[in-house]
Amino acid sequence: MKTDYELFTQNIKNKSGIDLGLYKESQMKRRLISLYEKRGFSNFEDYFRAIDNDMELFYEFLDRMTINVSEFYRNAKRWDVLDKQILPELISKNKNLKIWSAACSTGEEPFTLAMVIAKHLPLDKVKIIATDIDENVIRKAKAGIYSDRAIGELPNELKNKYFTKDNNYYKLNDDIKRTIIFKKHNLLADPYENDFDLIICRNVLIYFTEEAKDAIYNKFSKSLKKDGILFVGSTEQIFNPSSYNFSTIESFFYKKNK
Repeated sequence: MKTDYELFTQNIKNKSGIDLGLYKESQMKRRLISLYEKRGFSNFEDYFRAIDNDMELFYEFLDRMTINVSEFYRNAKRWDVLDKQILPELISKNKNLKIWSAACSTGEEPFTLAMVIAKHLPLDKVKIIATDIDENVIRKAKAGIYSDRAIGELPNELKNKYFTKDNNYYKLNDDIKRTIIFKKHNLLADPYENDFDLIICRNVLIYFTEEAKDAIYNKFSKSLKKDGILFVGSTEQIFNPSSYNFSTIESFFYKKNK
């Protein structure tokens, strides 16, 4: 007999195509129980019935499930490596770049990327695709309006160049906004595009099972060009990169071998 949570995961998969079984169960259950208790529910059965009939509750569920914690220039040292080492190497081989920001949340990562690339190339030479499973966060990303906290780590030169302050918020300028193509995408279920020079997927795979991570790393490898780069989060070091046809070139940066 299936547990309350197993029935919930089956219902969610039928409704949305999202397989919660590929996320670490203890972390996901804890997060969702906290959410449904906050909304006044006492079990997964009643909670699913509610989100099945209330789109606002469903979007809130997606938001909680997809761990939308992001900020510009997060882990600044890694962005410095990208700026000073990785991008010059990529550009030396190809003056037109195709880049994917996977699980992009509310847009801080792909917009940071566009600002950093603009130091090296005209933005019309770059195609940046940014994807997330949650349409709600994609809508927020497209708006390009952020709080003080979101841009706190951003170097002042970039903050002053690309943002306009409006009361307590910062509006991103249109040149950067236009560079990003936002799309809905489920890393665990949807097909992947090919021929990327760079894929960035940071601070999301830690929530997946080892089986799911293995499948995603294999797909990322197939999606990259030869010598393309995968950039992962600071808690997501790949300990067996050769299994995915990668070699380590810097901490958290992996090059596709062939």
